[in-house]
Amino acid sequence: MQKANETVLEINLDALGNNYRYLTSKLKKETKVLTVVKAFGYGSDSVAVANELATLGADYFAVAYSSEGETLRNAGVKTPILVFHTLQTHFDTIINRCLEPNLYSKKILKDFITVAEKHQQTAYPIHLKFNTGLNRLGFIKEDISFIAEELSKTKSVKVKSVFSHLVASNDKNEAEFTKKQIEDFRNISEELIEKIGYKPLLHMVNTSGIINYPEAQFDMVRAGIGLYGFANDKEENKNLQPVAILKTIISQIHNISPGESVGYNRGFIAKEATKTATLPIGHADGISRAYGNGKGWVSIHGKKAFILGNVCMDMIMVDVTHIDCDEGDEVIVFGDNPTANELSATINSIPYELLTSISQRIKRVVLEKAK
Repeated sequence: MQKANETVLEINLDALGNNYRYLTSKLKKETKVLTVVKAFGYGSDSVAVANELATLGADYFAVAYSSEGETLRNAGVKTPILVFHTLQTHFDTIINRCLEPNLYSKKILKDFITVAEKHQQTAYPIHLKFNTGLNRLGFIKEDISFIAEELSKTKSVKVKSVFSHLVASNDKNEAEFTKKQIEDFRNISEELIEKIGYKPLLHMVNTSGIINYPEAQFDMVRAGIGLYGFANDKEENKNLQPVAILKTIISQIHNISPGESVGYNRGFIAKEATKTATLPIGHADGISRAYGNGKGWVSIHGKKAFILGNVCMDMIMVDVTHIDCDEGDEVIVFGDNPTANELSATINSIPYELLTSISQRIKRVVLEKAK
């Protein structure tokens, strides 16, 4: 790894490979793997991540919106891509770019079939999502007859997969609820298969599901946050490596006398002589204003430097009173120490939010893989 001389987000593909191999080691040999690369690859670089995952053997990619799928197609990615949140206005794009829509309601199913017929498609791959408790998107069991009838009237589409979404696969206190979800999905799938006359791929579990509910692998699993180094479990996190490392540098050092303040609205007032370092990263870069005033810290030469005062748009100030450091020295915002999980926890958030908040104005650097 190179020493930073500006604010950069390093992307470690070796860590990605480690995480992929660890998660897939828990799967049956025949289980397919759908890897989630939405939100710029959880804030990293969706193209770099997708290309590496394709090399590792991923069977499917998933994105949230069709524009994310377009980005991958424009980069030459050939792997099948499932669009989780299909919107009617994007139907033409989905078909033109060979993306595969998740259809989750009667209206969106009928509307997509109409567009597929207009495009003279035959057996265009679609995915059906069923709601088993998340109550976000999805058909319900009572829709099965409707779905089967609509499919019987057209040759324009064919169901590639049927899936659902676990609500609390990381929470062992909700194990009974999760097992009920799994059983409901199994019953829904069996009924749908019987009525449409063929068996699509079935998938339900996410990263935590892969770890906690191996009996629910079905035909395919969806790996998301685990690929990027987090498993919603302290012990399992030990087996994973953070893919994204956010680094910056010290722009300036100030010696603050007792009674002097730091930052907007005098958010920090020194009670004793304090040495501060100003860093070129702020809330416009994804470092929330919820940090500061003692919440959150960065690492300088392996030592904690707490964020002082209020986070500015483009800068933060940290306490380096007890750290031997100079202007230009490297700062780790998150990576191995602190991890995105540790940093986000200081404001009662989660690594998903922190990772995906990192602004696109921050330079992405894909590290060379170890030989």
